[in-house]
Formats: sequence, C-alpha cells, structure tokens
Amino acid sequence: MKTYKLNIIASAVALLSLGSCSDEFLEIKPKGTNLEANYYQNQQEAYNGLVAIYDVVGWTGNGFVTKQNSLNAASDDHYAGGGGPTDITALQVWSNYTLDPATGPQDELWRKGFSGIFRANVLLQKLPEVPMDETLKARYAAESKFLRAYFYFDLVRFFENIPLLSEPIPTSEMYDIAQADPAQVYAQIEADLKESMDILPISVDLGTEAGRATRGMAKSLLGKVYLTQEKFSLAAEQLAEVNGTPGGTSQYGYKLLDNFGDLWVVDNKFNSESIFEINYTNQSNGDWGCVGCTEGNVLNIMVGPRGYNAISADAPDYVSGWSFLPVTEGLFDAIHNDPRYPHTIANLDSLEKAGAVSYEKGYQNTGYFLEKYVGRQSDRSMGGGVMELNFRQNIYETRLADTYLLEAEALVRGGGDAGRAQQLMDAIRARVGLSPIPATLENILEERRLELAGEGHRWFDLIRNGLAAQALADKGFVAGKHEILPIPLLELDNTILEQNAEYGGTK
Repeated sequence: MKTYKLNIIASAVALLSLGSCSDEFLEIKPKGTNLEANYYQNQQEAYNGLVAIYDVVGWTGNGFVTKQNSLNAASDDHYAGGGGPTDITALQVWSNYTLDPATGPQDELWRKGFSGIFRANVLLQKLPEVPMDETLKARYAAESKFLRAYFYFDLVRFFENIPLLSEPIPTSEMYDIAQADPAQVYAQIEADLKESMDILPISVDLGTEAGRATRGMAKSLLGKVYLTQEKFSLAAEQLAEVNGTPGGTSQYGYKLLDNFGDLWVVDNKFNSESIFEINYTNQSNGDWGCVGCTEGNVLNIMVGPRGYNAISADAPDYVSGWSFLPVTEGLFDAIHNDPRYPHTIANLDSLEKAGAVSYEKGYQNTGYFLEKYVGRQSDRSMGGGVMELNFRQNIYETRLADTYLLEAEALVRGGGDAGRAQQLMDAIRARVGLSPIPATLENILEERRLELAGEGHRWFDLIRNGLAAQALADKGFVAGKHEILPIPLLELDNTILEQNAEYGGTK
C-alpha cells in the first residue's frame, strides 16, 4: 500500500539526487548516491541541499495536482473542468465539495509541504558543522527558515491540525508524532521569518540568483501570516515596509508595472512587481513516465481549450489543452467590463461565434478560459521532454498588487489609516485606468478578485473573511467543515495522528 508517513523519513538518496525547478538560480542537479551521514561535507554540498528545498516550491504531483490549480478549482472563479467528472478526481471533488479523507488534493498538498520541511530541517541541522564562509552559511540558514515557514503556512491553512517538526525525526519515532496546536505552528512560522529577514539580502542578482529568498519576500509572507491570524496592525506594518509609497518604488525596489498586460509576457520574468516567483523552464526532460520530474509549468497545458483549432490568421496561437479550470459565469460577469479582462479571460465562446476558432467543449465548459496561463505555440517545449509538461511561464506566488491590497485589507479590518488604504487601492485601479472607489472591505476583496483572478488567492480570501459559505454555496460548501481539508487517510495508518473533526475525527 502506498503510504507517506508524514514524508519526514525521506531517502537521503532521493533528497540529494533531485534536480532543480529553475533555469536561473536553481540549476544545480545534485547527483550520486551519497548517504546523508556522509553528505554536507563542504559548501557545494550545502548549496545542493539548499537547492533541494527550493525544488519543492515548484513541484507538480504525479496526478497533476498543484497548489495553484487546486485552489482555483475550489474557488468561485473556476470549475474543475477537464474531460469529465472523474478527470483528475482530486480537483473535481474539491471543486464540488464532495472530498473526503480518501479522495481529494490533500495527499499531494501534505506530501509537498512536509517534504519541503524535511529538507529544510536536514540542512539546518547539518549547516553548523559545514566548513564554509560563515556569512554565506548564515544566508543558507535564513533561506531554509524562510522556506520552512512558507511550507508550514500552507499546511496550517490547509489542514489546521498538523505536526510541528523543527528537526529531522529518527525512524524509530516516525509513528509517534502528534499534531500541534495551530497557535504553536503560527508561532514557529513567525519565529522563522523574524530570524531570517534581517539576514536575507534586500535584492539578488537576477542573472544568477533569481528566485532566491529576499528580505521583501520574508516580510510579505510575515504580513500574510499576521493577517490570517487577524493581527491587523502587525500585518499592516510588515506589508507597508514591502509596499512603500503607493504607486512609487519601495525600499526593496518593488514597483507596479505600468501595463497590467506585461505581467503575463512569458519572458518578463522577475520584473519589478514580482516579490515571490516560482520559476519554470521548457528545457527539462519531464515526460509521461515521471510527470513529477518535470520543471515545466503544467498549468499552461491544463487550462488551454481542448481541441483548439485556429481558423482565421489572426486567431490566438493557443496550444490545444485539457480545458481544466474553465472560468465561472460569475467571474466573467464581474470582470467583463474591466480593463484587465482581455489579459485574464480567453473568450473562446466569442471567438468561435466569430468564426475565428473551433474547440471541443470539455466538462463544465463555459466558453471562458484563463488567458493569463493558456499555453502558446510560441512557448512550446524546446527541451528533451514532452511538450505538454514543459512550458516556461513562471507563476507569481506573491506580487506587489497582492501585497498592496492585503495591506489595505489589514488597515480597513483593523481600523487603521483609512487614507493609506484608499491610496493603495487607488494605485491598483489607476494602473489600469480606473477611477477611485471607496476602500471598503467589500470593494477591496472585489478588487483582489479582479486583479488576481486565477492566481490562487481567491479561496483563501473567502475563508479568511468568512465569506466562503455564501460565495461557494452553489458548489456544495458546508460552513464549519470545508474551511479546511481532511488529514490524508494514509497518514493515519499506524500513526497517532487524528483526523480533523470536520471529517469524522476527534481533532
């Protein structure tokens, strides 16, 4: 029987033989069969261990389950779609809220999070004894703590009741690990970020280190962590340091791009608006034998219209995809008259009616697809793998428009500076030529919906503000249950972990 057992006892061979997920900083591909006890003997091996942690950030599960596509499917902005009601079942059951401990995206999300934590814990344990420059060693430790906090933040939001591991666990103890109070997990996340942020660099060389953790990344994540816990003034404080003067250039060099559409130009990686970006390449050897081995962005093929055929010469050069995550009528109606619409929605319904294209109507087809991430013929794989698994468009984990609106939310909910909240929202709207509207919580959340559509934020926005039951009622969301995921069923086998009470357990 397949089992993960918290993913905390992973093979050292597997840890040290994984390739990277980046075509810039993360180019190292540690190889060999060095046992963990004999590894981390020098700076290069420590660096390889650091790369192995970063590698998990862009992981694709072998079942095509990722953080971004799962969160989109669960939101009110997308249906699961695909080829039918059993196509990638994990996405379907979260989209229609029929998930249970045995079926859903939780296996992959749990595996990813704890794999990243395991790798971070190993490197943090080994680093003190590695003979290398102490300043560089401190930076590696800070990056490891930042990444551990990042993985834990996702896990505690997804599952609430999780183990808290700050060091590698011996095999003899792997079945006896209990879940921690969520408050303890949040405290560890905060500690990791506070300890790392003053050591992390303010900026990195985009030619050689793009994607590595920076001080702005740590502060933006800490702001999100505080906001999730309703520590509004602390959240606003951290996010203000990241954001700087609304519409200007912040102390970390962040600035809104002048043109919203430029965010989605594939070659415009690590631009001034990017804070935390997941890097992908079309040079990997990902193929059907190991989907999880790819370093390409699978979202590009997943969201493309199925059976796409360009009829007219000026039709978009979309790659025929798998029709996952069709845009809901609700999002289409909300954004249709917004300047961000043409960069967000691929309207195949209109294109087909105009005789420009034809396409196959997939499951839950609405005629609307996610333009931001639809694969293009011009970006087809140039590497040794299959085309479908090797697209090179990056994904924004955090960008400046996101942190602007998070700060505005923190200010409004916490009774902070209403004038600054207004300035932050005005800057987002001015970028696309829209006039100001009052910075109420309702308007801020709607602005987040239109600005960040398809980027994996909407579900957390609804949960954080207690709006999910209303927004997702027609998809089957049950208040008091579906705010979190079930603990994966296989993780309960012969362990002392308890299932969440929302799914029939006692935790």
